Amino acid sequence: MIATGNHAVAYGVKAARAEVIAAYPITPQTQIIEKLSEFIEKGEMRAKFLRVESEHSAMAACIGASACGARAFTATSSQGLLYMSEMVFWAGLGSFPVVMAVVTRALAPPWSIWNEHTDMLTQRDAGWIAIMCESVQEAYDSSIQAFRIAEDRMVRQPVMFGLDAFSLSHTSERLELIGQEEAEAFLPAPEGGWKVIDFQDPTTYGNMAGPERMMEIRHSIMERVKDSARVIEEAASEFSRISGRGQAGLVEEYRTSGAEVILVVVGASSGDAKDAADALRDEGIRAGVARLRVLRPFPAEKIRAAVQGCRAVAVVDRDYSLGSGGIIGQEVASAIGAKPFNYIAGIGGRDLSVADFSGIAKDAISRAEAGEEGREIWWGIKG
Repeated sequence: MIATGNHAVAYGVKAARAEVIAAYPITPQTQIIEKLSEFIEKGEMRAKFLRVESEHSAMAACIGASACGARAFTATSSQGLLYMSEMVFWAGLGSFPVVMAVVTRALAPPWSIWNEHTDMLTQRDAGWIAIMCESVQEAYDSSIQAFRIAEDRMVRQPVMFGLDAFSLSHTSERLELIGQEEAEAFLPAPEGGWKVIDFQDPTTYGNMAGPERMMEIRHSIMERVKDSARVIEEAASEFSRISGRGQAGLVEEYRTSGAEVILVVVGASSGDAKDAADALRDEGIRAGVARLRVLRPFPAEKIRAAVQGCRAVAVVDRDYSLGSGGIIGQEVASAIGAKPFNYIAGIGGRDLSVADFSGIAKDAISRAEAGEEGREIWWGIKG
């Protein structure tokens, strides 16, 4: 079938048999919840759809549903994610296995509906596993895998996965669905093992914790998020077997063997980076791509191994931490023990083309050959 990224997410959530969906509309995410409400209205999906008055309420409702042992889902974007932020931390630090799709969009002011990754990355310390999708197919596949990861007994943490606004959310591509039997074999009905509300055995939850306990609570979450890396890889491997499609796991390496320059990228523009690597190889420049599919837990060892031995590492950030720098660039620098060439590009939805990635790779090689140390470069800035 042919579907947009947003509709692919809805088909994935349907296959995952989410039981409670609470959401508030916001461009460019609205199509996800519209499609899910259509499935429910037609009787194609057995779920409770909660029409809430805000994103804050949407996440609060998902937390309540999860606390009762239900499989809960929501979706949001940009300002909606920020409005939801208090509850995002409650879900993460409370260890509720909610799943959320984030259609990444630039934050205001000024108002923008176009693509940027800063919104999702503002929540990187909230205790959520974080995934970024490259294609319509991966949006569908990740929708199903996200529930498997979140509900795993070794994890029991929420999962968010991101789609680039418009270039993925509203772009139509070929989509292959798995059968419902395959979906149920991969993702059994929720056991509710994380259930904390039991009227037969009432307890308090999320109450006051003093200094004598808080560190241990945070440490236990840290361990589960760290352990989720193995669960993510296992889920990708099993889903690959069931679907017959390759899955990226934590990091996807493309032509990195023997590369002299490696582009480190995230999200939907990764395909253009791969096309650029192919074109550069034809020119005699050994280029490769390391795509970060998972941002939390950050796959430091994987990315360090991927770029080992190359002359120039070029990290392309479609985000920015004001007063600090490119967020992914800083993560990569910490992982590899050296500052890469960090290109800030595509902010506010500005297009990133094959030519841009080719130019970035060539620029990085030129700087490395000139003996420059890694630094921040704003790519395509207008004078």
